[in-house]
Amino acid sequence: MVESKHFRMTDLPIDERPREKLIKWGPESLSNAELLAIILRTGSRNKTATGLAEELLGYINGLKGILDVSVEELLSIRGIGQVKAVQLVALGELTKRVHAAQYDKKTIQSANDLVEILMPRMRFLMKEVFLVVLLNSQNQILGIEEISKGSLNETIVHPREVFREAIRRSCSAIILAHNHPGGNPEPSLEDLKITRRLYKGGQLLGIQILDHLVLGDGRYVSLKERGII
Repeated sequence: MVESKHFRMTDLPIDERPREKLIKWGPESLSNAELLAIILRTGSRNKTATGLAEELLGYINGLKGILDVSVEELLSIRGIGQVKAVQLVALGELTKRVHAAQYDKKTIQSANDLVEILMPRMRFLMKEVFLVVLLNSQNQILGIEEISKGSLNETIVHPREVFREAIRRSCSAIILAHNHPGGNPEPSLEDLKITRRLYKGGQLLGIQILDHLVLGDGRYVSLKERGII
């Protein structure tokens, strides 16, 4: 009986090892699975790290799924333990922060300015994510904060959470944004209810809510343009 084992990069021929390929040919020469295999380092029983990475990409619906997957979801994949799951979630979070850092101090003059920043990050997410874009007095971006993940309701999107970072950073204004995973950006009644509640909270705190953007797949709705804000 052959004993099953965890495959390692060294089980592959040298020319097929992702690390060696990266060093020799550069990161652009590697597939998404090979790049993830370098993060994973080892495979599972009867699977190389690249094979496990390919299985992972299928489970999370492609590379974009790294931005949205949780530790709990990753742990359900055979061969991915706590260490690998935490590494992958950290990779997703770093990716989001790098994306946000590109637009530090960018001036927002219209809804479309912000949509161009957020759409690549949010259009493919499988869950609803609610963001707050923090602005200074010149409408320059100071940061983009994730407030909640999952179906929106008043309990999850609480004014205390929405305005906490804005108060800490002495923001003059904020813009709200969330996605609709189904692709249709038409606001729901709950979206409108939450917006009105948060707008009143901003008035009390002296922090103006300039807009609330609902993003779908390549389309968006601005509640300011609709006259709701």
